[in-house]
Parts: sequence; structure tokens; C-alpha cells
Amino acid sequence: MTLLSPRSFGAGGSEPYARALRDSDVEVLYLHELGKSPAKMDVARWTADADQVDLLLLASVTGPVLDVGCGPGRMVRAARDLGLEVLGVDVSPAAVELARAAGLPVFEGSIFDALPDEGGWQTVLLVDENVGIGGDVDALLVRCGQLLAPTGELVIELHPDDERDRRYNGRLVDLQGRESESFPWAEIGLTSMIARAANAGFELRQAWSADDRSFCRLVKITR
Repeated sequence: MTLLSPRSFGAGGSEPYARALRDSDVEVLYLHELGKSPAKMDVARWTADADQVDLLLLASVTGPVLDVGCGPGRMVRAARDLGLEVLGVDVSPAAVELARAAGLPVFEGSIFDALPDEGGWQTVLLVDENVGIGGDVDALLVRCGQLLAPTGELVIELHPDDERDRRYNGRLVDLQGRESESFPWAEIGLTSMIARAANAGFELRQAWSADDRSFCRLVKITR
């Protein structure tokens, strides 16, 4: 997940992210930014099975699918169960360990590493607001364009505020006050995404919301 720094999401310090993934009783973490109210991160959803919103999303895509920032693999498992060819990628050793223990195909590393089948993925997923990876949306979109097949689609979960477009250094903190090291992160909503996507060679095909979650589908500009 690293681009601007070797620090990645929730890593370092007391490792609250890795602890949460391994402890089924931990349901939430909090993403802190200096001077701002913390944002609640739903660990219980990340470690649970795919929900109805996830399944409807996957029913609309074609494989092969690359799930970026896959965590312990709920979307990888659901995609596989739907008969899709799928690979997850995540920089967290704890997340990869859990996914592989469940028999799921997951690559341990960053999206900016050399990955299998570059230029051949029909769908690249950035759900759970993983569009924030590395704190640089523009660079992430360009990298996704390199991974996608010419007719592929980029499916992104967005910030629910359409106008949001922010990058910052955050920390993950659990209910016991254990903190990660700071890491670069970004938040972006639909309006801002459309403009940034065009600069990266994408155009909007679809936008939708479900259960207070917002998504968009981008395709490469061909004209």
C-alpha cells in the first residue's frame, strides 16, 4: 500500500490493525488525523463474509478480478465463490496470513510492486475506501490503468461526501489506545474523482450508492 512512504495502513507502533484482524472481538478501529475528529473504521465488516452490497457489486463485474487492499479476503472469497478468477493484494502480513490460511489466493505486497498479469485484469477493485492507499489518488489511478486490460473497469468505493478531496497523514488507534505509526491516506468523493479520473485517462461509466456506501465504475477513455 505504500507510495509516498514506507509506512502503510495501520502498520508500525503497537500494530492495532494486525491485532484487530487476529482478534474476532475487535469490531472497530479509529482513523485519527491531527486536529480532526476520528473516523470509525469497521473492522467487523472487513473480517466478516461479503454482505449484500458486496455481492451485488461482484455480480456486476467480470473476471479476472484484482482486489487491491484485500485485507483478510472477504471480497476474494466471495468473487471465487461466484466463479470469478480473482487475486487479492495486500501489504499487511497479518491480513495475508489470514487470507492464505483460508485458502484464498493473495499476493503479499504493494499495488506498486510488480504484479501478476499486468495489463490483463478485467476488473480492479478499490473497495473499503482503499482509493486512499498511499495518499496519492492520481498516482493510484495511473497504476490501476497499467494493471487493467484495455476493456477493463476500475470499481471504486468513494467517500460519501461527493466534494471530498483530501490527503493527510493518519494513525489507526484501537479502543485500548494502541496506535500505529502515521501513514499517508486520502479521501475522495464522486465529483472530485471524476476530474481526477479524466487526468488519469478514465471516464465515469456508472455511480451508485447502497446502504450509505458510495461507488463508481471507471473505464479507460478510448476516443
